[in-house]
Amino acid sequence: MLAFITRRLLLLIFVLFGVSVLLFGILMTFSPERRAATYVTSPQQAKDIPKIIKQFGLDDPFYIQYFRWMKEVLKGNMGWSLVASRPVGEAFWNYFPVTLEMNLFAAPIVIIFGIWLGTLSGIHRDTWIDHTTRILAIVGWSLPTFLFALVLLMIFYGYFQLFSPGVLSDQLTMFIIDNPETFTRFTGMYTIDGILNGRFDITLNALAHLVLPVSTYVIVVVALNMRVMRSGMIEELSKDYVMTAQAKGADKKTIYIKHARRNALLPVVTVAGQLVALSMEGSIAVEVVYNRHGIGWWLAESAVQLDMPVLMCICLFMGVVFVITNLTLDILYAYIDPRIRLN
Repeated sequence: MLAFITRRLLLLIFVLFGVSVLLFGILMTFSPERRAATYVTSPQQAKDIPKIIKQFGLDDPFYIQYFRWMKEVLKGNMGWSLVASRPVGEAFWNYFPVTLEMNLFAAPIVIIFGIWLGTLSGIHRDTWIDHTTRILAIVGWSLPTFLFALVLLMIFYGYFQLFSPGVLSDQLTMFIIDNPETFTRFTGMYTIDGILNGRFDITLNALAHLVLPVSTYVIVVVALNMRVMRSGMIEELSKDYVMTAQAKGADKKTIYIKHARRNALLPVVTVAGQLVALSMEGSIAVEVVYNRHGIGWWLAESAVQLDMPVLMCICLFMGVVFVITNLTLDILYAYIDPRIRLN
């Protein structure tokens, strides 16, 4: 097991190298003038584009520019973010907790509800339970995320004045800004920091602001997990070992839960893992509609303004996330199915 994990972590180096070369190759399709704009941090510098090109060697050969850029990345210097008006590394750690906070609540619900609904649908195949869950899954998966988010926002906030957008209410946000000495941001996640600071009103307020974003993400994404779990359950329930267990008078709960569901979990684990990995870049539509300034919002704004250092930073980050996710999934496979060995 340890040797397998070590090999996969070493593989991370080569994956990130390939991703970085690809990203930098795409970046090089832009003119030196356009790339020089990413080094501009004030209006006065905009007049010195030719000087910036010479200063940073933006007209040098590809390999020279690549190794110069990689050297700065390894130092932790990812460049300057035009959107955030601060260094990319600093901005990343400012936006990342907002996305992570939403995922900490949404991911477990997606996984648990997906498995539960899929199991229920597979066991009660072609009954009203199965038809109901399938209709809900089709509707949820077919809805555009941004449209569903807008509908929920109009209903709950526009009509009932509940669950306002944002990360925290304006009053509490101003309190934190005006009183930095009385509220310490340990994690950047207000649901946790509120508890650590003894401010449970901030925790409750942050949870209220998470209701609509988490609900939107769960309803849209859980459908895929449910469909995969249903298909796996139907396939497992038709196999010989299930029929043999039924013939021997085994308890239905034991057959369905202990045997069939466990064997049907492998494809679900794969899908759920990839969904969780993708969600780490932030659900762009959810964060934009609900005005949550996380990685997804930052990515959307950076794409519009061609803020290349930000786009490259997030792509490298996602490369790390996917390699670690795949490693975790492989370990989970061996735990779920003892027949799998990590060699």
